[in-house]
Amino acid sequence: MQCPFLIGPTTYLRPLEKGDAPVITPWFNDAEVTRFLLRVRPMSVAAEEAFIAGVNADPMEMILGVVVRETDRLIGTTALHKTDIRNRHTMFGIVLGDKAAWGKGYGTEVTRLMVRYAFETLNLNRVSLHVFENNPRGVRAYEKAGFRIEGRLRQDCFREGRYWDTIVMGILREEWRRVEA
Repeated sequence: MQCPFLIGPTTYLRPLEKGDAPVITPWFNDAEVTRFLLRVRPMSVAAEEAFIAGVNADPMEMILGVVVRETDRLIGTTALHKTDIRNRHTMFGIVLGDKAAWGKGYGTEVTRLMVRYAFETLNLNRVSLHVFENNPRGVRAYEKAGFRIEGRLRQDCFREGRYWDTIVMGILREEWRRVEA
């Protein structure tokens, strides 16, 4: 393991480095990977390096690489965004860019690791996320990790020639305690 920060049964999370940009950049230029992301512009290695540097310098943002323990292969990224210490909440995000890693439970495991970190270490009370309605796999993974649907932003996103709703999901500390028990 290289610089592990959070360790799960099959994955570990580590800080992203400038040297990760060449691995990550092709993911953000792959239409199948970005189908469920807000990102719509092409990404360059230099832009990804600048993004990593910027996020690493911002105390209210945390982005980590998702690595498979068995192979030490970087397969994605996960983040806590817009952390509000006063009101004790954050927004969660995840991208598994390595399509060979899809459908293996890594997303659910990583989601649980990050939510545990948000509640146990950062002492937050709420973790939320946005997911497009045309991403039922994502919704299921988040529900398995304890998230509940809280609302819907109607026709919030234009993809594939039509408008889609954005589903707002969240989990509170007290709900997470019940899921973890």
